[in-house]
Amino acid sequence: MPERFVHPVNVTWGDCDPARIAYTARLPYFALDAINAWWEAHLDGDGWFQMEIDRNVGTPFVSMAMEFRSPVTPRHTLMCETFPTRLGEKSISFAVNGSQDGTLCFEGRFTCVFTIADKFKSQPVPADFRAMIEPHIRAE
Repeated sequence: MPERFVHPVNVTWGDCDPARIAYTARLPYFALDAINAWWEAHLDGDGWFQMEIDRNVGTPFVSMAMEFRSPVTPRHTLMCETFPTRLGEKSISFAVNGSQDGTLCFEGRFTCVFTIADKFKSQPVPADFRAMIEPHIRAE
């Protein structure tokens, strides 16, 4: 079983709307931050910036979907469990499940395609990425 990866997010007053819950637009931001943290944890500290600039590997999104279950507030740390669910020939899909104080707040599903960054042209998953990612794939 792959090691569980959970990215903590400190939700603050500035993330919230007059209803005292996180702005809807902040939830995808939190999820994308968690995916970037997953890359950093598994690529020796390299996140999206380093992937693009130093490795010439892009991963633009081709699909995002979120189901909202419970409001996100500043009362508790948002714990974003993040893991790859599928690795295709040229794409990767992630799940991000955000919870606060044991309550599921959202479920997100995100798919990216691998590109040669400086050409913005799709490419097969680089072999070193594939070798690193495959042991972490979990079914939903």
